[in-house]
Amino acid sequence: MKIKESIKEWGLNGDENFPSEANVILASKSLSRESLTMWILLLVLSLLTIYALFTIDYRSVDLAKAVADTLDNFKTIFLHPAAHRLSLWDACYEVVITLGLAFLTTLFGGVIALFLGLLAAQNLAPKQVTNLIKGFVAFIRAVPSILWVLIFAVAAGLGSVAAVIGLTFHSVSYLTKAYSESFEELDRSVIEALMASGANWWQIVFQAVIPSSVTSLLSWTFMRFEMNFANAVAMGAAAGAAGIGFDLFMDSGFYFDLHEIGLVTYFIIGFAILLETISTNLKGKIQKKA
Repeated sequence: MKIKESIKEWGLNGDENFPSEANVILASKSLSRESLTMWILLLVLSLLTIYALFTIDYRSVDLAKAVADTLDNFKTIFLHPAAHRLSLWDACYEVVITLGLAFLTTLFGGVIALFLGLLAAQNLAPKQVTNLIKGFVAFIRAVPSILWVLIFAVAAGLGSVAAVIGLTFHSVSYLTKAYSESFEELDRSVIEALMASGANWWQIVFQAVIPSSVTSLLSWTFMRFEMNFANAVAMGAAAGAAGIGFDLFMDSGFYFDLHEIGLVTYFIIGFAILLETISTNLKGKIQKKA
């Protein structure tokens, strides 16, 4: 009755486009079921976390000593960085290699994802094609980047080749989803108007879709580039892909040189901040021109 009274108050009882009372009730039930499922999932995860915390064996761990040692290590790393095995020039060179890995994977992934994103956009491609591509890239995204790198390492061997292929594979899935959602933001009436005027699919893409989405595309690409830089650091350690990540792995796992770990960490943080600053300035200039 409350739904019916609200409909009458809004004066929409005679609007054919307005959903009927039964549809509104079904929608509210659907939303309540989704909310109930989400809360049950969160409750189960919370209970499992609490159970794990209570069942962990802490008897062999001296928490006070562990905390003190950790703070002492952090003090050495962040307050007393020093170069023992690496020179400053070598550190810069290794960071550039890591940037090169991130750039290559972003470039290859962006080019491939641009075409897949066009085919995955619901306003540009048939529904069967969009569902197929979105399902495929969702499966790729579900697997972490490190696993893809290790999978390709079986064929290509550990090194930069496996890292580039694996990171590119994951970048394609990430950017395809981001690009397709950017393309879907374009009003369908614009596409229909261009089609009515005789424009073919490629003309619609290059004269309407991409120009209207270029700012969003660049934002997603820069974000993925920053993510690939962080992933390239990890791949240097996990897959032997060279770069600053491999030096960080050797300093921590082989030499246990906390001073040089601090130096490498500061280099990584500095370049990450530099990338963020450059990407923000470029996005700002592009938005002003647009």
